[in-house]
Amino acid sequence: MKGRSSGILLPIFSLPGAYGIGSLGGEARRFIDFLADAHQHVWQILPLVPTGSGDSPYMSPSAFAGNPWFLDLEDLAALGLLTREELSAARCPDPDHVDYAWLHATRLPLLRRAWTRDSDRASRTAFLESQSDWLPDHALFCALHDHLGQPLDQWPDVIRRREPDALNRCRRDLADEIDFQIFLQYHFFRQWRSLKAYANDRDISILGDLPIYVSADSAQVWARPELFQLDEDFLPSAVAGVPPDAFSEVGQHWGNPLYDWAGHREALFLWWGERMKNAALLYDMVRIDHFRGFHTYWSIPAGAEHALEGHWEPGPGQALLNYLSAEVPKLELIAEDLGDLDESTREFITRSGLPGMKILVYAFDPVGESAYLPHNCPRDAVIYTGTHDTPTFVQWLFDEAAPAEREFASRYLRLRADEGFGWGALCGAWMSPCRLAVAPLQDVLGLGADARINAPGTMGPKNWSWRVRSAALNSDVSSRLREITRTYRRG
Repeated sequence: MKGRSSGILLPIFSLPGAYGIGSLGGEARRFIDFLADAHQHVWQILPLVPTGSGDSPYMSPSAFAGNPWFLDLEDLAALGLLTREELSAARCPDPDHVDYAWLHATRLPLLRRAWTRDSDRASRTAFLESQSDWLPDHALFCALHDHLGQPLDQWPDVIRRREPDALNRCRRDLADEIDFQIFLQYHFFRQWRSLKAYANDRDISILGDLPIYVSADSAQVWARPELFQLDEDFLPSAVAGVPPDAFSEVGQHWGNPLYDWAGHREALFLWWGERMKNAALLYDMVRIDHFRGFHTYWSIPAGAEHALEGHWEPGPGQALLNYLSAEVPKLELIAEDLGDLDESTREFITRSGLPGMKILVYAFDPVGESAYLPHNCPRDAVIYTGTHDTPTFVQWLFDEAAPAEREFASRYLRLRADEGFGWGALCGAWMSPCRLAVAPLQDVLGLGADARINAPGTMGPKNWSWRVRSAALNSDVSSRLREITRTYRRG
């Protein structure tokens, strides 16, 4: 990114809308218009992939597929695939949170009705051919998942081990369900391409997010088991997580299977190359989640109960980054370099040449000099007031900051209640030397704990569920954001 710029972090699911979850439709375009009016040039989102355990997009059953919950129902109705009565029945009474249980119960039956009315098989076939490296396995995996009603590790052995005769029978018996899954992905990618073009036409780049791992219950583990550290029963022999850090005193036990870098390095390079090429079609910029895992990753024995039982193992290092740079030279990358890093990891991140992240809510230790304080942030970093994993700034300030931290932050940022504490945080980030400054929309709006996206290491209905109301995206907010952006020469 050239020059100074700024943007807003808002997940797709957090967009307003009548149908229970944000979508790729009209409200997304109205948010893009809001960003353009506020002179923002980046919209950062969370992963577009389907969600998995705990409704997390970082525990996905696919590294390539789009989340069908994000499909714009109004667009499908305009194509004649849904009726106005069906749209009315799909409305959700809660505008503030995503009810995933309600979505699971109601959305797929509705989308299946749309599929039965879609006679454009030629477009789906052409799309399937264009995505032949991942979509056939994904569609069959989803069809089997629905048919068997069990996670991958409980499937019949002949299917789990992909014996050809068994798979051929499944493809024949589940042909309709496979076609339905292709229908979902065809319309998702069609709608996403249109939305991204709308943003780009208004000089807004999409900053995507690439989870480093996939779920053990995923199409990738099933279709390419050799890429992962699995035992003779195709179960993870070691799983991902992190040791104690700023997010958790006992570490985090994520449970994702780890890559077999030692045994299948070349195949994994090729797979990551395909993954990055797919990302380059979806985004203008990409944040690589848990970037330090390319240097060293925390390996937890599969039977371990706690993350503390893990140890560090070497990752693919700079060689993978060099390969990816050659494969997708025009895709801008950002390294998620948070957590406790040792000296060798910091050196690796520096040598990578990728911008790292600086988080304002971690900056205000009153003793010592924090690298996250805006005046200490380097030009090539990306500064955030907070992320989807942190408390909102207002929540941090009043609920989590120690008194000395709160006093220091108030002095440093010159916080005033009449101005709004979120705006003070925004000014602190926007005035920094960093070329790119990003704030979650919650910080722009000055929201507290109820608007937090995710609390790492926890499970529950509050995570991944917050949604904004349309009325909050008004001209008063956009004009104030525009003024701050102009003041600090970012727009």
